[in-house]
Amino acid sequence: MNRLPVKRACDLTDSADQPKWLIEGLWADQAVGILGGEPKCCKSFLALDMAVSVASGADCLRRFPVARSAPVLVFPAEDALAVVRKRLEGICAAARTGLDALPIYVITAPRLLLDLPCDREQLRNTVAAIKPALLILDPFIRLHRSDENASKEMAPLLGYLRQLQRELHVAVVLVHHARKGSGAKRPGQALRGSSDLHGWGDSNLYLRRNSTHLLLSVEHRAAPCQDNIPIELCANASALALAVKTGESEPDPRATPRQDPRQRVIQAMKKLDGPVSIQRLRKICRIRTATLCQTLSILKDQGRVIHGSDGLSLTSAQANADVSFPQTPIESSGNGNGKRLTDP
Repeated sequence: MNRLPVKRACDLTDSADQPKWLIEGLWADQAVGILGGEPKCCKSFLALDMAVSVASGADCLRRFPVARSAPVLVFPAEDALAVVRKRLEGICAAARTGLDALPIYVITAPRLLLDLPCDREQLRNTVAAIKPALLILDPFIRLHRSDENASKEMAPLLGYLRQLQRELHVAVVLVHHARKGSGAKRPGQALRGSSDLHGWGDSNLYLRRNSTHLLLSVEHRAAPCQDNIPIELCANASALALAVKTGESEPDPRATPRQDPRQRVIQAMKKLDGPVSIQRLRKICRIRTATLCQTLSILKDQGRVIHGSDGLSLTSAQANADVSFPQTPIESSGNGNGKRLTDP
């Protein structure tokens, strides 16, 4: 009678002697996962930085140690091969190593589609021949013709890569896009397509921009996660490479209290030499027109701002006073939903 193989839990192989990390804190050994982010967030730069680090043994982003050096296999589906080489040379310069000495192999085929059996077989044979510790596929959208939003179409592709990882003991980094304008969402849930993509990963990396800051978040299935690591793209002559910003930590914008609009308006007007129009003040304060008009109405009622023929100005008392606004108290006669209670 055919049945599935089983073992008692206590008889399972102890792999404690195996390296836990491929890149310490960043990517688990033999892990599959997503390197995700919106367009133009340096995803390819980070993927190539990982390639140089694993191949050379140098710290990734000059911060994260590598457990062991080993060959790396990369398929850059969008970038020209000359561009890939130039980027790798810049990263090697930052890592103080030479590209010529590194076992980084680039698949130069014009097409690789994971939904074609012949392409799958070619990829498997290539991985088996080179025996890389890391396989980078960049980006996912160029690797298939399936519907990314359909779980039943994504599952076979992700299942194939998982099988590749288990059979050939290779870590797989799948570069993938996040939805545009999804910065407020949890990074994994902001990935484009089926939620299977997020759930598939053992290690996931997410890049996003917050104003002028480039932030990296790290997510693991079985290890602590890290959020909002500030990184930057540094130039050394014509060479470009990412690096972790030293001595800086970008606070989580969700945990930062917003400045009172009244305070923002008063501070902006204090820096001006004379009256200002509503349109110019809105651009300076970078707030919505409706919010600005409501704020100005409150400031006028409080005697802090006047609206003359030349535009808006601070009253003389406000111009010489400190900017301070107490929290508006909740009236005791309210019922909690913004409506007054009716007197008996």
